[in-house]
Amino acid sequence: GHVQLRPPQNVTLLSKDFDMILTWTPGEGSPPDVMYTVRYESQERVDKWIKVRHCKNIHRTFCNLTCVLPNFVKVRARVKAASGRFQSPWVESQFKEYHLDVELAPPVLHVNVEQKVIHVNASFPLPTCVESFSWMYDLNLWEAGSENKKQYKGIFRKNTVTIDTTALRGNYCLNARSSFQSIDFKHSKFSQPVCVLLNSKG
Repeated sequence: GHVQLRPPQNVTLLSKDFDMILTWTPGEGSPPDVMYTVRYESQERVDKWIKVRHCKNIHRTFCNLTCVLPNFVKVRARVKAASGRFQSPWVESQFKEYHLDVELAPPVLHVNVEQKVIHVNASFPLPTCVESFSWMYDLNLWEAGSENKKQYKGIFRKNTVTIDTTALRGNYCLNARSSFQSIDFKHSKFSQPVCVLLNSKG
């Protein structure tokens, strides 16, 4: 009898923390030695499926396409399973566009306390292919326990923010979120707060 290899399921092109990743689950009853191959097509060249070198005959059930996919154009990916001489049909994901659909990660804050000032900058876990985009961040500063936050908006990620702390005394906290102005303004969740003790007599 002819053995049909079941196709991969739940094929999804998803964005997480600046990355674009194709994920799937094995088809029902897949043998343990099953391997997967991924290709993608862009809306600029429909029906031209492009090979992804690092996702050919792989055992894992995901493929990172972050710096493989072209920017500013909708793309989709497909995956098929193979085992021995059997192959499954291809299964396609939905179309996505990196800029519009990418999900941002919160930045990591670096806080340097000096006398009368604090210097704050943010680093982002960015893939090299999107380093040059105008990523920004919004910063909050507040006294621990207070709801009253001072906001610093739209700071370019390369810039350090210097805050005069002459008038501040006690425990102050900072957090930030990544933001990106494309067609649509989007931003990440806020990072975990970083708290520092300012101008305490001690």
